[in-house]
Amino acid sequence: MKTSYSEKVHTWGRIWCSLALVMLMLFPAAASIYYNAWPDGMALLKGLMGVVPIFWTVGAIEAFTYSPMLGSGGSYLGFVTGNIANLKLPCALNAMEIAGVKPGTEEGELISTISIAVSSIVTTLIIIAGVLLLSWLQPILESELLAPAFANILPALFGALAVVFISKNWKIALAPLLFMLVLFIAVPSLAESVSVLVPVGAIIAIAAARVLYKKGYL
Repeated sequence: MKTSYSEKVHTWGRIWCSLALVMLMLFPAAASIYYNAWPDGMALLKGLMGVVPIFWTVGAIEAFTYSPMLGSGGSYLGFVTGNIANLKLPCALNAMEIAGVKPGTEEGELISTISIAVSSIVTTLIIIAGVLLLSWLQPILESELLAPAFANILPALFGALAVVFISKNWKIALAPLLFMLVLFIAVPSLAESVSVLVPVGAIIAIAAARVLYKKGYL
């Protein structure tokens, strides 16, 4: 029996995710072996107790939140290459929007996977170029003239995406948008934990959509 595309994606996705985890642990293990410097067990445990609950929670939340939008192939690629919220997710959503396909469909799955793959390749090439040209680019990148631009890259990116998606479903977007505005204005420090609040906004949007649908506004 021929193996389906979905089964192949999951098979190779599990393999590459497992290899990525092994490679991430190889460098600290190799450094410890080479320098014969091993971390103290209790100090390592204390350090892990401070970060593991947060990172594991955020990781689980991101998996449940982003996977339905990115699809199987896009999720495997995105979680291996990283920077999903700031780069991979906007790239995939924009590509699907341009192609006229929806998340959760077979077409959306293919477009999402291709866009994230291209994004990862472009990012890698830019990093390589940045490393090679860093000594020449550093004075330009650190100039006072460009400082305001670099400080507003993410707001500009997500603002442009928000205009597109909010304008298409403004009734649904209104509730989570107002909630997040009030929350961040009242507690600005929560901006550092924005990944944790993504599923909160999703739940509010789903609840608002259900209420509006029952009322006959959708």
